[in-house]
Formats: sequence, structure tokens, C-alpha cells
Amino acid sequence: MNLYTFTGLLNSILIVVSLIGVYAQLKTIWDRKQQNTSTGEATLLLSLNQFSVSFLAYLSFFVYGYSISPFNHYIVWPRLTAALLVGMILFEIWRDRKTKTSFVTFTVALTLIGLATIGLCLGKTIADQGRYISTTLIIVISVMIAQGYYHQIKLIYNSGSTGAVNIRMSQFILLMDVSTIAFALTMGFADGWPLLVLATTSAITKLVIMYLFRWVRTSPLAQQRRVDTC
Repeated sequence: MNLYTFTGLLNSILIVVSLIGVYAQLKTIWDRKQQNTSTGEATLLLSLNQFSVSFLAYLSFFVYGYSISPFNHYIVWPRLTAALLVGMILFEIWRDRKTKTSFVTFTVALTLIGLATIGLCLGKTIADQGRYISTTLIIVISVMIAQGYYHQIKLIYNSGSTGAVNIRMSQFILLMDVSTIAFALTMGFADGWPLLVLATTSAITKLVIMYLFRWVRTSPLAQQRRVDTC
């Protein structure tokens, strides 16, 4: 087994592990829905911005994986599964908040999933276009991830609470990001640099989110902000 195969398998395994984290976030929403009937309570403090960007990140890797040669199974199938799970979170945010923005976000996500799947079925017919589009999208999304998680970080910092945010998702996705960085390095710079840029950006934001969980528990400022928002 060469290094590329090893890191690819490791990345796939850790992506599956990260899916457990995404599912944990989804389950948190379902559990809170059972406990609260008020509009917006089940998805309290979840950033629609952040989850829409996460969805686009998974989807762009899905398209990138089937656009490069050879077809990269390590990238394609785990990212498609992740995109579908995050799409379910977007659906739950829409159902919970019942806002026009959340409805439009979920509708666009559903449409993009459909278009990306059509691209997969067309195969080599759109391979070059798909790679160009997905590479461009990955770079744009790297910037959007930084912005989207800044929004989530700001919500937690300003409220002094983590609300419905589930720390397991950040922990598991961080593991995936680290393995993605290793996998990207073994792919060679020409093919791997988009993954490297996005995974590094994502890893930094997850570290900040995880630190905020500790800050919320220990900081007097966080406690004061919780009192002020009551």
C-alpha cells in the first residue's frame, strides 16, 4: 500500500467519522424540537450562513472528485453523503424558523444537489468544465467558510452561549480536515492544492469553535452576556 492509498483510505474513514458529527448536530436539533415548541428554539444560534457554506464545500469537493482523472472515489462518495446530511440540517432550519431566507437557502441547496448529480451521470462529457468550476468554487468557498464560521463564532461570543451548536461536529470535522490536508499533500500540488486550501481554512475555524465551548464554561464575560440576553 503506497502513501497515496493509505492517506486516501484514512481520509475516507475520518470523513465517515465526521459524518457522525454532522449527524450528532442533526440529532441535537431533533432532540431540542421534542423539548421546545417555540419557533426558532430547535436551531437556536445555528448559523444559516455557516451551514450553507459547509454544504457548498462538501458539494464542490463531490464535483471536484468526479471531475479529475482518475475518478477519485475517496473524495466523491463521502462528500456526497456529507452534503446530503448538511442539506437535511438546512431543511430543519427552514422548518424551525419558517423564514424566507431559510426557505430560499434550502431550495437552492436542493437544486444544486440535483445539478451535481446530473454532472456525475454525464461523466467525462463535462469533466473539464466540472473541474474548472469546482476548483473556482473551492477557492471562493474557502473565503466563504472563513466568513461563515466568523458569523457562527460571533453569535456564540456575543451571546455567551453555544445554543444548539454541537461540539462533536467540530471535533469530528477537524479530524477529517487534518486527514484531508495529509491526503492533499500526497496527491501532488497540481491536483491537491484546492483541497489543501479549503481543509486548512476549515481546520482553523473548527479550532476556534472548540475553544469557544471552553470559553463559554469558564469566562465571566460569557456568563454576564448570558444574563444580559435573558
